[in-house]
Amino acid sequence: MNIVKQVSLKTYNTFGVDVKAEQLVHIEHEKDLTQLYDTGALHRDKLLFIGGGSNMLFVRDYDGLIVHMAIKGIKHRERAGAVEVQAAGGEVWHHLVRYCVDRGFGGIENLSLIPGTVGAAPVQNIGAYGVELQDVFLSCRAFELATGTFKTFYKEDCQFGYRESIFKGALKGKYIITEVNLLLSKQSKLNTTYGAINEELNRRGIAQPTIKEISEVVSSIRQSKLPDPSTIGNAGSFFKNPVVSEDTFRTLVSDFVDIVYYPFGLNQYKLAAGWLIEQCGWKGKVVGNVGTWKNQALVLVNHGNATGLEIYKLSETIIESVKKRFGVCLEREVNVIGV
Repeated sequence: MNIVKQVSLKTYNTFGVDVKAEQLVHIEHEKDLTQLYDTGALHRDKLLFIGGGSNMLFVRDYDGLIVHMAIKGIKHRERAGAVEVQAAGGEVWHHLVRYCVDRGFGGIENLSLIPGTVGAAPVQNIGAYGVELQDVFLSCRAFELATGTFKTFYKEDCQFGYRESIFKGALKGKYIITEVNLLLSKQSKLNTTYGAINEELNRRGIAQPTIKEISEVVSSIRQSKLPDPSTIGNAGSFFKNPVVSEDTFRTLVSDFVDIVYYPFGLNQYKLAAGWLIEQCGWKGKVVGNVGTWKNQALVLVNHGNATGLEIYKLSETIIESVKKRFGVCLEREVNVIGV
């Protein structure tokens, strides 16, 4: 374990923003965290843990310690009709999905090609196409920064919500997740409730899809809408799909008959943020070095040499325009570092 100084973070964030970290260290084993704790490095005020860097935007240099989580490993244990899968926090999320899909373990195929690492998944309660991590979550193992000890969090401890968890709320910045345990099924219980999935299945002539075919369809849909970060800097969906009350929803539907929405819980509706942004004229628009993706207005992109501050300012302008036209407040899904 070696702490290096004045490191460029351009390759550590999928926006490709070229900022520097005062210090950076790679964690490849749980014991590295204990060792780092013993040095006192984890007691400093400026401390940030990162995985794949796919859900963050740096707006300036980071004058603290970046801890890069790179613990690897996946294993599973089968039991009657089900399987427990254990994955290390530094594993790429989609690698875990492929591991499970290749073995016929169902439950996370709808979450194919979501960027980021396994350890970040519970923090965000990642979700896509009608499935959320909480649907298959058993527990996670996490390192407490204040005490240098490990603790197990079960599903009920995590307080999962829409793109929310206790790790984004009361315990934000207090723990780092090193391992995630999921309960998957060996019997197909496929979720094809989203129209886009059914449309693509019909186009391919698939009436009885397998887990692998659902994963392939979801991946295809995502690739058609979302740019590859290795080609153009982005962090995937920049904004959350807003959830509104039934009263607000009824008002919006009467004013905007084509509004895209999905029922969400009791007397609530989830609106498609991409549609709202597109209606404000932002889809594919370029402003200096930044813009929105040509195929999905929900995605902000770095067209080459954008600073984090440029990207942040564009997001502010988009939020203001959606609020002005629809009376709906968009929230960023991406974590902004340095504001």
